[in-house]
Amino acid sequence: MHLNHVTQLLQTKLQQPLPGDTVRMSMAPNLRIPANWKPHNIDQAMQAGVLILLYPHHDTVFTALMQRNVDGHAHSGQISFPGGRYEDSDANLTATALRETREEFGIDDTHVTVLGALSQLYIPASNFWVLPTVGYLTRRPTFNPDTREVAAVLEVPLPYLLQESIVKQKTITGSTGITIQAPYYDVDGHVVWGATAMIISEFLHLLR
Repeated sequence: MHLNHVTQLLQTKLQQPLPGDTVRMSMAPNLRIPANWKPHNIDQAMQAGVLILLYPHHDTVFTALMQRNVDGHAHSGQISFPGGRYEDSDANLTATALRETREEFGIDDTHVTVLGALSQLYIPASNFWVLPTVGYLTRRPTFNPDTREVAAVLEVPLPYLLQESIVKQKTITGSTGITIQAPYYDVDGHVVWGATAMIISEFLHLLR
């Protein structure tokens, strides 16, 4: 798998109609079924951006996830893409994703080439709309994570994520104490579920 091929493919795919929940619901926890959760006022939901960062490493293409610190918040201790809440100083949600990646991963985001964005995703647990931006670097970044927010950076090759054998299901206890039946990606023993798994599913659909 080569970076040029992947970026050219994604640039084309991201300009076409996106599958959204048609694909993403295959990785949705049972709590996301409308009958199983009480909706917030979605019109007043907050906005956030995350970044799917691609880069070459070991003769293939990688992306980077992060394990969040255990801090008692809605997604405490979970695996996610770098990102966070929109701030008034951000030009848009892509700028939010780049800023948050710079802050959380400690990397220079000025050389990230943005390819486009996936479908926006609503997260009931925190009442956020999240826009996943896809971008790439031409070389592997040097990570200097902010230890106040990031417990670990997980570098994952795309061919690994494309393996159907890593899709599993289990009972998960969320940070709020709710027990959830959920599909997940087994990433070297890390359980990647919820919104992050749903975002990954749409991203992998475009790659396939």
